[in-house]
Amino acid sequence: MAKKIIGETLLEIANAIESGEFGKKIKVGLTTLGSEHGVDNLVNGAHLAKSNLFDIVLIGPKVETDLEVVEVNDEKEMHAKMEELLDSGYIDSCVTMHYNFPIGVSTVGRVITPGKGKEMILATTTGSSATNRIEAMLRNAIYGIATAKSIGIKTPKVGILNVDGARQVEKCLNELKDNGYDLEFAESIRADGGSVMRGNDLLVGAPDVMVTDTLSGNIFMKVFSSFNTGGDYEASGYGYGPGVGEDYNRKILILSRASGSPVVCNALKYAYDVAKGNVSKIAKNEFISAKNSKFDDIIGSVTKKEVKVSEDIKCPEKQVVTTQISGIDIMDLEDAVKELWKNGVYAESGMGCTGPIVLVNEAKGEESVNILLKAGYTAK
Repeated sequence: MAKKIIGETLLEIANAIESGEFGKKIKVGLTTLGSEHGVDNLVNGAHLAKSNLFDIVLIGPKVETDLEVVEVNDEKEMHAKMEELLDSGYIDSCVTMHYNFPIGVSTVGRVITPGKGKEMILATTTGSSATNRIEAMLRNAIYGIATAKSIGIKTPKVGILNVDGARQVEKCLNELKDNGYDLEFAESIRADGGSVMRGNDLLVGAPDVMVTDTLSGNIFMKVFSSFNTGGDYEASGYGYGPGVGEDYNRKILILSRASGSPVVCNALKYAYDVAKGNVSKIAKNEFISAKNSKFDDIIGSVTKKEVKVSEDIKCPEKQVVTTQISGIDIMDLEDAVKELWKNGVYAESGMGCTGPIVLVNEAKGEESVNILLKAGYTAK
């Protein structure tokens, strides 16, 4: 045992001298099933990303490589193994595809803008930060700031894309800043300036962090990454980024199934950056600061809450939930979950690649769909 510990210590010292990075070497995972371009596309991206700074662990079928491979047989097993490796601390972050985050967690993308080749953070690109649009965009702003800080941007400049709700978001962020939250706004390149950004600002990367709604952010990610390839092969950028939330610890980064090897390579480097910078801890601290600046009061003033008179519904005993039920509008998602609870079925809300989902135990799938259909929901 003593010899093993000494050997591991000497190896860490040797790696640290070689890379200039002292401490435990970061391990980044990559799942290798699910790409529209095949397993080799993902493995090639991993080979491009090889570095003395971090180790890469492939999670998928056996392949010819000098990288570490954790063998699995299908996507379900692959994601279960990924979560196990993350939660045990064996890997520090992981790049994957088609992962369902809980409501309140969204991914923060990182693109290379075509106007001047500048990097820009897109907050956010998949997932759902909240069921209310304005609250979601306010949370997106904090997720973007936290992510920017984790990759080394000490004082990120924030812009708000001119989509529905942008002016309300600007007003709320200004109020948050006036209350003491450390926030610096970007300036539009257009003659009239301001922190509300136009399409031109997207192209040149006027802000460090561009705040938008998730669906718009998802479209922009696809356009930025594949506008030169016809759309079926994403060749540029760093992928859709890490899932960030107020109290979310797994560092899981998302790729599209259309992402090519160059994006896979960059996504792995992005995964190293946010692991080293500890995006989860920074996000927690940002929310502590925001709440000290009356974040909750500001959210309460803009969130229109319906007062419903209903019976107290007790959550059933927790079960493993792997079956997805889609087709339910995000505004009805939590009510749909409670409808299932009322009928004795344990359920959770989530966000899949195609929109909001309800998650139930595999054995309860058909029963749950029937309960929701009977209650008037469009479930499938």
